[in-house]
Amino acid sequence: MRKSVFAAIAALIIFLPVTLYAAVLEEVVVTAQKREQRLQDVGIAVTAMSGDQMEALGFDTAQQVTAMAPGVSTVQPNGEANYSIAIRGVANSDFTTNVESPVAVYLDEVYVSQMSGTGFMLFDMERVEILRGPQGTLYGRNATGGLAHFLTTKPSQEADGYAKVTYGDYDQFKFEGAVGGGITDEVSGRISISHHKNDGYIENRLGGDLNNADDLAVRAQLLFEPSDTLSLLFNVRRFEQDIDTGFFENVSSMLPGVYTPATPNPVLGYIDNDGDVYAGDYDDPGFNNLETGGFTMTANKEFENFDLTLISDYSTVERQYIEDSDASPVSFFNFFLTTDATQWSQELRVDSSTDTIRWVAGIYYLHLDIEDSNGGITDPFIGPAPTAGAEAGLNNPYDSELRSLSVFGQIEYALADDLNFIVGARIIRDDRDFSFTVEAVEFLNPDLRNFDVDSNLNSLGVIAAYQGDRSDTEVSLRLQLDWALSDDTLIYGSWNRGVKGGGYNAPIFPLAVAYTDDVMSFDPEELDAFEFGFKHSFMDGRARLNGALYFYDYSDYQAFNIVGVDTLTFNADADSKGYELELQVSPGEGWDILVGVAYNDIEVDVGGGVHTTSVQSPEWNVNALVRYEWALDNGGVAIQADTNYRSEHTFSLAGMPVNSEDGYSISNVALTYRPVSEKWALSAFVENVADKEYIVQTFDLSTDALFGMTEQYYGRPRWWGVSVRYNW
Repeated sequence: MRKSVFAAIAALIIFLPVTLYAAVLEEVVVTAQKREQRLQDVGIAVTAMSGDQMEALGFDTAQQVTAMAPGVSTVQPNGEANYSIAIRGVANSDFTTNVESPVAVYLDEVYVSQMSGTGFMLFDMERVEILRGPQGTLYGRNATGGLAHFLTTKPSQEADGYAKVTYGDYDQFKFEGAVGGGITDEVSGRISISHHKNDGYIENRLGGDLNNADDLAVRAQLLFEPSDTLSLLFNVRRFEQDIDTGFFENVSSMLPGVYTPATPNPVLGYIDNDGDVYAGDYDDPGFNNLETGGFTMTANKEFENFDLTLISDYSTVERQYIEDSDASPVSFFNFFLTTDATQWSQELRVDSSTDTIRWVAGIYYLHLDIEDSNGGITDPFIGPAPTAGAEAGLNNPYDSELRSLSVFGQIEYALADDLNFIVGARIIRDDRDFSFTVEAVEFLNPDLRNFDVDSNLNSLGVIAAYQGDRSDTEVSLRLQLDWALSDDTLIYGSWNRGVKGGGYNAPIFPLAVAYTDDVMSFDPEELDAFEFGFKHSFMDGRARLNGALYFYDYSDYQAFNIVGVDTLTFNADADSKGYELELQVSPGEGWDILVGVAYNDIEVDVGGGVHTTSVQSPEWNVNALVRYEWALDNGGVAIQADTNYRSEHTFSLAGMPVNSEDGYSISNVALTYRPVSEKWALSAFVENVADKEYIVQTFDLSTDALFGMTEQYYGRPRWWGVSVRYNW
């Protein structure tokens, strides 16, 4: 398998005359350590891409950007605005909203706690930084796997802007643009917008195709600079999504973990064996209604000996989601979830530097208030409903309130001109209250889109209830040594103590066991991460080769497992090891190449002497991008291709064949023309060129007590499009 992967990369490089713009290899300034640094000077495994580079490559989704980082995978099962990120085998595939991801997502230095809240579209971006490995010292909670930091373009006095229109497959229409500039000598502003629509690419034989797009995002920023030492940035944002989704391919499975696609399952009496994974019979198509918004104020004040930064943010997430879970024409089970979350965070930090010492210290507070629910509309399990026209089901409301306070600091001390020692720490105090109820209900109007409102629910009795509260104190630590062998070579070694806060489960079906703390609650996760890496520039700066070797030792690893349609997190022991190599090179005029190779071996002890791999954790992850650009009399043309390979991986700790996906590669190509002025650009692209059918999520519901089938969610098929961009 390894030989085939590297052979494919070699073939790509040899036979496709494709390359990166020179802009891709220009030096990128990052803020991985809360201050501006050259990428090659940071002793952290970082992949960064500037907004100009993203524009040149035609990248406008998180999946495209993260696919170019070694050891990073992004899953997008419900449109481009919904995704979760896995780094070095650390991922969270929980579809409920009460569990935070071990890969932190930041937007303009603000932590996004809700995975539904990470659904912002990438437009008008200044930079994307992907940090691999624990980053809890400076970035705080729940960054044991690493983090993705998305930074938007800020206002300036210079008047500029752009507009981009894309038309593609399935009647896709996408517009994005921005305009900004000085309002007065002290005030500048910027407004950015993105709107995306396309028809559904999943054929519903009963009518109403699924997995369309209807997304709208708006962002307005105002920058006030009354002096050279003071700036105030105000950011207001809004995102809306309303799509028909909830698609699954129904595959009959008579026995747990065993496919029987040619046999009608014993529960539904239905079979879908036409071989088309993008078609089905959905009697009750689902939808995803998502609204997020927020306001951020960032203040920076420079004093004589230190700088002061204050970041205040208020964010909201509202979501209504329902799906045809049985993926059949039988009215059997429709899973739903709702989210109503508010987040308020406050960060105050101070940083200073001398010739030998740089330091940063601060305090951070997060208040998270969640009122969520999950459940299902299903007469077969609860019914029949006593009211005519109603349907019986389950409604499981749960409330969670988190108050988190942390103090942090980091010191960088120059032991010599070429030797730098770093020590950092963060102390976190989490206080969480949680209440959960399992209630049999009837839905008086099953077609009502606000299916969780009290006026639509009639209680048939409480089945179970649970209340809990916990207080946890966690300590994140960092020790690191950076050695600059020359201006072009850096080697580093680090030990990081990463932590992830404890929490609670919110199961869908009534459990066969008592709702005790042992079942419903899980403890904080603790990780000792050892990493050795290097960064080397050569060929007069036209090439960079970066690598890292790591070993992870977990205590109370938060193992995620899918049991039927329930997701349960429990504590286990685990360890992981692996390495990464990342090459960016411009070997000749017009040519640029990017290659990333990552190997990861993670083992989870689930008890009883059973060891398995974690979910969404392929052993091998390989990415490559090549681009060739040549000049014309009136401009230039560039052709590029990229590919991403993921080896075999599983979606459940059970490790059954139906929960696994074989290795696969996804390749994309693009062609771009730019005039000499570079005022506009015309591009054409094809994504998933080979039209590969690949699974991004699966749920084994094969036992007779459930559905007698397996749900399989496939990634997007081949997709073509053209776009025009104009800059002013």
